[in-house]
Amino acid sequence: MQSPAELDNALSQSADAYRQWRNSEMAERLTVLRQREPELSCTITLEIGKPVAQARAEILKCAALCDWYAEHGPAMLVDQPTQVANTWQRFKPIDASQLCRGIFRSVRCYVVRSTCCWQAVSTCSSTRRTLMGSATLMAELFAATDLPEYAFTLINVDNDGVSAAIKDPRIAAVAVTGSVRAGAALKKTVLELGGADPFIVLADANLDEAVKSAVTGRYQNARQVCMAAKRFIVEAAVVEEFEARFSAVVQALTLGDPLDENTFLGPMARFDLRDELHQQVERSLQEGARLVLGDEKIVGVGNHYALTILSDVTNDMTAFSEEMFGPVAAIAIARDADHALAIANDSEFGLRATVWSDDSAIADRETGAVFINGNGASDPRVTIGGVKKSGYGRELPHFDVHEFCNIQTVWKNRH
Repeated sequence: MQSPAELDNALSQSADAYRQWRNSEMAERLTVLRQREPELSCTITLEIGKPVAQARAEILKCAALCDWYAEHGPAMLVDQPTQVANTWQRFKPIDASQLCRGIFRSVRCYVVRSTCCWQAVSTCSSTRRTLMGSATLMAELFAATDLPEYAFTLINVDNDGVSAAIKDPRIAAVAVTGSVRAGAALKKTVLELGGADPFIVLADANLDEAVKSAVTGRYQNARQVCMAAKRFIVEAAVVEEFEARFSAVVQALTLGDPLDENTFLGPMARFDLRDELHQQVERSLQEGARLVLGDEKIVGVGNHYALTILSDVTNDMTAFSEEMFGPVAAIAIARDADHALAIANDSEFGLRATVWSDDSAIADRETGAVFINGNGASDPRVTIGGVKKSGYGRELPHFDVHEFCNIQTVWKNRH
């Protein structure tokens, strides 16, 4: 952990770099991500247990994101005329640094040339050990590019240090991915917080495709993912068949060493997260949920948790009212499409939703995104973000860049 003096020095270096960078051209594409993909993928796997094949896909996705912004970013900052004569809007970088978490959230800085102080995530081992983790490795990679020195500055502080950084006048904006309680700030913010994403399956759904989508949507990366299918709301006419097919596929998934290319489910990031998840499952069972599969901590090396499915879940149970951040699926039964929509909307979260049906009306969900008859995937051409307690603001594409711009009006009188 850095001391208060070290944090102060990092913020000063970032502010100085901003003054040097703000009026320069955009840097070259961040090709180092692709060049060192094997090292980055392995580091992620060793750090949080994410299966290496999934870690590789994450690195390549980030590289594609950077490439896309390098190509299209400049056009997002072109002055735009207004309907008022002799006026236009100008997109200027905010006059200080930003506090972000992760490369995915830092790309906007790369486009607008606003510097970034990048806080390491507490879940990852690099924040607890001297071992080089993904955050430290990424800082090293940025240093090897043509970006100005300290354009991206890694900080590693405790909660008090993060609070101090947010309050510091050298930080003008904050981008956070985390829990609801992590979302309080006094600066311009883009917040992606908790989620309890509904996955609705109606009677007219293609069950083969819906089950395949449900398995990926719930169990990839032990479902330690913010945007993930969490509440499975299935119409009564097909719930028995869906449950049988779903549990059969889940039982066949490989759980084990995340460095093995054939492993689908690795360990959870920390023991305490696994134990908290187990307590949520136990409470749900006490509240009346029915156990279909799993419900056991796996004793031995690693933070493994058994693939678990709960059914007959209602919205007043823990499995529906709280975010289950791990490999546990909860199934609720809906009488019809209207009831399914009511169950989905009865949540304090609103990150995204998935609907398997040809009934377009069921997609009328109060959420940041709706995916119909398919799994959602991030793409730099479309937005990401939530409503209600899932946060506010939008990431990707030009919406993201403009979130952290000073949108300046220029009005020129003619003499």
